[in-house]
Formats: sequence, structure tokens, C-alpha cells
Amino acid sequence: MRRYLPVARQHFLAALAGTSVVVKSLSAAVLLLYLLSFGLDTAYGLGVTPGYLLPPNFWVWTLVTQGLVEERAWGLAASLATLGAAGRLLEPLWGALELLVFFAVVNISVGLLGALAYFLTYVASFHLAYLFAVRIHGGLGFLGGVLVALKQTMGDSTVLKVPQVRMKAVPMLLLLLLALLRLAALVESNVLASYGFGLLSSWVYLRFYQRHSRGRGDMSDHFAFATFFPEILQPVVGLVANLVHSILVKVKVCRKTVKRYDVGAPSSITISLPGTDPQDAERRRQLALKALNERLKRVEDQSAWPSMDDEEEEAGAKADSPLLPDPDAAGKGASQESSLITFQDAPSQL
Repeated sequence: MRRYLPVARQHFLAALAGTSVVVKSLSAAVLLLYLLSFGLDTAYGLGVTPGYLLPPNFWVWTLVTQGLVEERAWGLAASLATLGAAGRLLEPLWGALELLVFFAVVNISVGLLGALAYFLTYVASFHLAYLFAVRIHGGLGFLGGVLVALKQTMGDSTVLKVPQVRMKAVPMLLLLLLALLRLAALVESNVLASYGFGLLSSWVYLRFYQRHSRGRGDMSDHFAFATFFPEILQPVVGLVANLVHSILVKVKVCRKTVKRYDVGAPSSITISLPGTDPQDAERRRQLALKALNERLKRVEDQSAWPSMDDEEEEAGAKADSPLLPDPDAAGKGASQESSLITFQDAPSQL
């Protein structure tokens, strides 16, 4: 194990080399709190305890700090790897400030939703352990948010070739894996809750609220909530999601989708959805052109071989033609040709 530590350290430092001060500062804070956890109960003072978040305690600072607290080595590795991936893949697209906002929104939402879920569980069961024995902390919530953001930006990229797994399927596959581990009692409930609420809160933020140069949110079809599920379940999930969205629009939590029709465009009528990324349209256009070129190549390869239908037609034509020509037909053909072509008799040989 020790011989792999220098290699891991080298790769980690290389990944942080091209990132901003935001990613480096967050990584340093995670590492510092992990080292402090050997002597202090950092999860108690900086993690979210549902009972202490409620009045009269109001430990609201834990909503901000809970995403930085790690007490296990695998959690530390996952948090640092998540921050490194966000710095290399998302920060060039969003900028350092937007990445910091995304980190804060996801972690605060995970803390609030997790505390609410455990409070409702306490109301249903009246077990005080759900209020005071649970610690919500760690980077799994932000990991779920980063995976959702990568699904938005590079969902069609292939993560594994055998079996073939695309980036858009990774968030739900990891959620399923954590659910199975929870059923086997291999992980605690706060692990599954943090990751699940990280997925949900990040999708809501990116779908409806993230500000960018094109407006707010991303209303493209490939980022709909139903696309996180298998295709066989997407119609049912889409129906439920549309119903929930309609309710949220009525209570003014979400905005209604606005379609703008440009009738004066030189081409056909264009529909623009607020938040639709032109890079996504360009990516889809490139995929369509690639598929068209592959199809044309297959057609050209097929046309290089002789067609069996043409050979059958030629054989049938030869079979239908008589072996000996009809004299009348020959005479008529000769008379027709004589009207067009004049032959000169060759001189007779002596």
C-alpha cells in the first residue's frame, strides 16, 4: 500500500496544478479537517446533526462546513478526486466563482434536505437517534452534483467500453450501488442520503436556476429528469415529473417553460428554449453528421459489388430473346437501319 502512495500523490498534485485557487483551497480544507479528525470530533462540530439544526440550537454553520468533513481515508480520496475532476472539467466551462457557488448550493441543499428527511423519519418513528445520532457530512453530495453536471456537459461520452457505459448513466448506477450497499448494511444511511440529495439539488439548480450568458437554467431535452432513468421507465417518470413541475410552477417555485417563435427567420420556424446550450446543439449536429457519413460509407461499399437484381434481369432478358431472329423482324430492322445508315458495296474480287 505504501508504494502506491507516492504515485497517487503525484497524480493528485498534477491534477491540481491546472486548477484555480478555489479548488486548491477547498482541497486543502478537506485535507486539514481530515487530519484534525484524528484528535477532534469534527463531524459533531462541523457536520449537520438534524436535532441541532432545529431551534433552539440553530447550528446553521454546519450547512456550509459539512461538505468538507471527512473521517475515513476512502472518503478523503473520493472528496479530493471529486474536487480535482470539477476543477479540470467544470471550472474551464463555468469559471472559478460559479464552481464555488455550485459547491455551496449543493452542500447547503444536502444539509437542509437531509435534516428534513431525518426529522420526518423521527416524526414517523419517534426515535431520537434520527435527530441526534446522525451526522450528515462528507463529499458524496458534491460528487453527485459533479456527476449530474458532467451528464449535462458530456453525457454521450463513453466511460467504460466493456461493458459500454456512458456518462449519462453513471449518476443513477452509483445511486443503485449505494442503495444495494445500504441494504446489505455496508454503508450508513447518511451516505445514501447525502449522495441522493446531491443528485436532486444539483439537477434542480442546473435545470432552473444557474445563471449564464444565455439566460438561466438548461431546458434541453437531454437534461430532463426522466433521462436519468432507463428508457423503459422514462414515460412514467416523465409524466410524474411534469405533474410535479406543474405544481411547482403554480406555487411559483419554478418558472414555466417559455417558447419563442422566430417567424421572420430565413429558414423554417425556430423554437428557442431558455437555457438551451448552443454547444449542445453543435454536439448533436456533429453526431448526426458522423452517423450520416457512416451510412453513406456503407452505401458506397454496397454499391461497389454487382447487384444480384441486375444480374437476374439480364439473365431473364437473355432467356426471353429467341435464338433465331424472325425474318420479318430482321427485314423491318434492316429497312429501319437503311433509312439512317448507307452502306457502300465493296468491289468484287476477280
